[in-house]
Amino acid sequence: MTALWVVVPAYQEAARIGDTLAALAAQTDRDFTLLVVDNGSTDGTAEVARSAGALVVVEPEKGVGCAVDTGFRYAIAHGATLLARTDADCLPRPGWVAAARASLAGGAGMVCGRITARHDEHGPWGRLFFAVLVGAAALFGWLRPAHWSAGYLTPYRMHAGNNMAVTAPVYLACGGMPRRPSPTDRTFLNRVRRTTWAISRNRAMVVENSTRRLRAYGVVATAKWYLDRGSGPLTADPR
Repeated sequence: MTALWVVVPAYQEAARIGDTLAALAAQTDRDFTLLVVDNGSTDGTAEVARSAGALVVVEPEKGVGCAVDTGFRYAIAHGATLLARTDADCLPRPGWVAAARASLAGGAGMVCGRITARHDEHGPWGRLFFAVLVGAAALFGWLRPAHWSAGYLTPYRMHAGNNMAVTAPVYLACGGMPRRPSPTDRTFLNRVRRTTWAISRNRAMVVENSTRRLRAYGVVATAKWYLDRGSGPLTADPR
């Protein structure tokens, strides 16, 4: 089968990454190489990942974009042709890898799935707010004039960075993930949109997303974040 790697950027996630790695170990499609990119953690993140059987590389340059780019390029250099990414505070559901592989094998250059809030972090109202926020961010991105400028090969649709997969040729052709702290997802998506029209969504690709930014930032600041206003004076990675 085609070589598929799953890349998980991680920073100070020793207390949480075990759940993510357990979710990946429970995938219905286990024919992949798991790579954790430790973004200079000091809390034993790398040790937890290694004990779970993951390959680990260290990227000391801070920023999730740096970690993802290093991980994807490492994977490609070691034979990966299909690349999937989730984050170290997320829980991919069991069919996640299989759905990603099916979309890429079916001709997609990039595919993203559906994100929903983790059930262990907030109650029903918190999860509802998260869903509304994601919907508002998607609508904002679709309406944003800059996303309809010349040069794009396909219309804008929000793709979550913690639930995406891409082929190695498309990743290299678009220039890769921007090497900087969050937010990086829109910039990367727009790079891909200038490279290929073959961008799809697969609703069977489901990741349960952490809502800790909501707890760390509060409602207003979280809304600004998801509407691409950045974190302001707040840290880009609320760990």
